[in-house]
Order: sequence, then structure tokens, then C-alpha cells
Amino acid sequence: MNIPFIDLKKQFSRVESQVRNNMDAVLEHGAYIMGPEIPALEKRLAKYCGTKHALGCASGTDALTLALMALDIKPGDAVLTTPFTFFATAEAIAVLGATPVYVDIDPVTFNIDPEKLEKTIEALKGADNGMPLPKTADLTPKGIISVDLFGLPADYEAIKTIADKHGLFLIEDAAQSFGGEYKGKRACSLGDITCTSFFPAKPLGCYGDGGMCFTDDDELIERLRSHRVHGQGPDKYDNVRLGINGRLDTLQAGILQAKFDIFPEEVDLRNKVASTYAELLGDVDGLTVPSIPEGYRSVWAQYCPMAKDGEHRDRIQAALKEKGVPSPIYYPIPLHLQTAFSELGYKAGDCPVSEDAAKRIFAIPMHPYLERDQQEYIAEAIKNA
Repeated sequence: MNIPFIDLKKQFSRVESQVRNNMDAVLEHGAYIMGPEIPALEKRLAKYCGTKHALGCASGTDALTLALMALDIKPGDAVLTTPFTFFATAEAIAVLGATPVYVDIDPVTFNIDPEKLEKTIEALKGADNGMPLPKTADLTPKGIISVDLFGLPADYEAIKTIADKHGLFLIEDAAQSFGGEYKGKRACSLGDITCTSFFPAKPLGCYGDGGMCFTDDDELIERLRSHRVHGQGPDKYDNVRLGINGRLDTLQAGILQAKFDIFPEEVDLRNKVASTYAELLGDVDGLTVPSIPEGYRSVWAQYCPMAKDGEHRDRIQAALKEKGVPSPIYYPIPLHLQTAFSELGYKAGDCPVSEDAAKRIFAIPMHPYLERDQQEYIAEAIKNA
């Protein structure tokens, strides 16, 4: 049995007619850049998430960059974030000249640990509490980027309380969690600005790169719109600030409209698949399956169990490979140990929970169209390992 990690072909068979109709409409009117599909998609997704504004952009990375630009991040600023995520989260901070400061994760949710977040902020302000900090001197804490890893929102009640206490902005990196929920609110509505990605493998993905920012702040949305198009002012040829070329393609907006038609159903199907995995894998010796705190709903961008140790993971991956089942690792090297950030001076042992997870975690196929017999096949391979 050859099981794809994500089955975009099966999904396309459901939406093909509407995707082609929407693309044909763009080809007919010819507004390939910032066409009418862009504001229509922004309005529709803002309503779904429960925010006042949304801004389509070229990628999830651009969404983070635009958010940081709108919040006036600059050299000398520190932005606290998790080391257990995709590189883009910290990359956007560093590209603008600011410094990422890493805070270790909760061992159950894999999201940033609020208690360690508080202590790290205090350390930046001069407290001698043993929290690891970058070598860069004279950093001013300005904000937090909290990542909703694998589709599960972070603990925003605790994080927002800390951010407000210390006068910091809060960006929700919801690249993996569009469609998730936290205590009655949808992901993408939980920060001062939220950023998501429409990379094809995401729960809501287009057929190329794409992203979106969400906010309730009228001033921030105007700054985001300006930064998205080279810092453009009211006169398109008067650039009032620096920006980027960060526009979402009209064709991709049309594709996302078609895929969003079935998205709420797909979220339900993802949760059904996750429940089946929990049933099949919950009693495997040495294996830890993901768990969801009360009041949360994950959109299951990935399904990532934890092996007992690295050797156990190696055996499981070998068994899955023999059966034709992919099992990539998210994420094998935490960000504080990445070569690109070596000058910050972080070392092994600084974020022990993230480092332990990196040695034990692996992913197995997760998408709305995974059949129970396929899941049983996967589970049997894991058990036999």
C-alpha cells in the first residue's frame, strides 16, 4: 500500500469544477494582480475567523515580515518566540535586523511555555534567573511571536496576560492553525496581528504560495496595506515608508475561494482521522500520541507522535518506509541550534524540551481523506516496530 502524506489529488477531484470556473473568471477579466477576488477572499476569511480586517499576501513568511514591519520592528529590538517551529518564524525577525529570543516549549502542546516566557522577559530586563539569552547586548523586548504548532493554538489567555503586563505586542503565527479554535475563538483572531500561510500542504492551501494577515486594528491594517506594496501612500507613486512586493496572486485567491467552500467539512474530517489514530495508537508501548487540552480544537496540520527515544524512532521510521508510508520529522533541529543563528550563542541544553522533542518526534500521513484501513495499516507497522 502506497499512502501519500497529504492527498491533494483526492481533494482536487472534489473542487475541480469550481477551481477551474474561478480561474477562468480571472483569465476572463485579466486583473491578475490585486483583482476583485482578493478583497472578496479577505472579507470572507475575516468573517470566518472573527476579525475586522484581513490582508492577502504572497506567503506566510511575507505575512510575518509585514506584521513586524507594521509594528515598527528594528535593530536592537528583541522578539520572543519558540525554537520548535519552521525557520521562517525567526527568519522574519532577523531579516529586519531584530533579534529572536528563544523560549522553550510545553512538552504536551509543543507550543511556547508561558511560565518560561515570563521568566525570559524578566531576564531580558535584567533579572538573574538563569534563562538562556542571546549574546547580543542591550536588547529591548518589543514583542512575542507565538506559534500554533501542528494546528493547535497556543495558550493565548496566559500569553496575552504576559504581553500586556510587559507592554509587548503579540503576533499569532497561525501558519498551521487556520481553522483551529481556542476557548470559543478561532485561530487567526488571537493576536494583535495574526499571520497564516496558504502553502499547498496547509489545512487551507492554494496551488502555489500565499498568506494572510488578520487584525482588528484600523491603523495596523492601513500600515499592512502600505507595506504590502512597497510602502505605497495614498498616491501610488508616493512611497511613504519602506515595504515589500508582498501581494497575493488573483489566481490563487480564486483557488482558495473554491477550496474554502469545503474547508469546514475538512476540519471535521481531520479531527475524525486524529481520533482514529488516537484509538489505534494509544496503547503502543513507548509511544506518546498527541493530546488536545480542554477548550481547544486542533486543525491537525500534522499528526506527530513521539517515540520513546531516538532508537525507537529509527525503528518506527524504518518499518514505515518498508511499508511505503512517509514519516518526515518536524523539526529535527530547533532554531536556537540552527547554523544561521550561531552568532547568537545559544547551545545545546538551552531549550531542553525542544531538543528532546526533536530527537523523538515524527509525523505520519494526515489529511481529510485518509481511510480507516489506511490508518490501520500505518498503526500496524508502528506496532510491529
